[in-house]
Amino acid sequence: MGQEVQQQAQFTHMEHGTAEDWQVIADAFGPYARQLPERIIDHLKLLEGDCGGFPVDRLTHCLQAATLAYRDGRDEEYVVCALLHDIGDTLGSYNHADVAAVLLEPFVSEANHWMIRHHAIFQGYYFFHHLGMDRELREQYRGHPHYERTLEFVSRYDAPAFDRDGETLPLEFFEPMLRRVFAQPRKSLYRKAVETIARSG
Repeated sequence: MGQEVQQQAQFTHMEHGTAEDWQVIADAFGPYARQLPERIIDHLKLLEGDCGGFPVDRLTHCLQAATLAYRDGRDEEYVVCALLHDIGDTLGSYNHADVAAVLLEPFVSEANHWMIRHHAIFQGYYFFHHLGMDRELREQYRGHPHYERTLEFVSRYDAPAFDRDGETLPLEFFEPMLRRVFAQPRKSLYRKAVETIARSG
């Protein structure tokens, strides 16, 4: 049996799109969006084997950070944030924390989003001075409601997660958590449309 032909909108400029065109796009969006956790998992796997000079590869670092957070009794959302905090390393070489934060933003609390977005500045305390940078950059955020949360994330889960002999739970262990966290966006420009699609599908 041949491959199923997907319906496609007919416009060449958005201005000319009809309600029927956008319904075709909306119908395709639901199944595609539901596959987001699988795409994230696939992208995480790209970090395997890439050490970038660090003692462990980038995937091991992410898994170890998530393992530390899980063993510490953190909730699933926090653990998934730990798992994904460096997923931006592949495409965001100069702003990896921003990439991870953008990915997580629709699905996590404002506190966890801020924590991941700023973790690169906070971790700089450990090494910026070795590179001719200001290790105290994080001090600009002292007094911010999420300063202590981010400080704790970096010191307890990010900075220690380079141990070749440290406990590292496999990616498969975290996959169900990731799927649950990414099951439904909390906030998005398209949230109403997503909810409408979900009800009709």
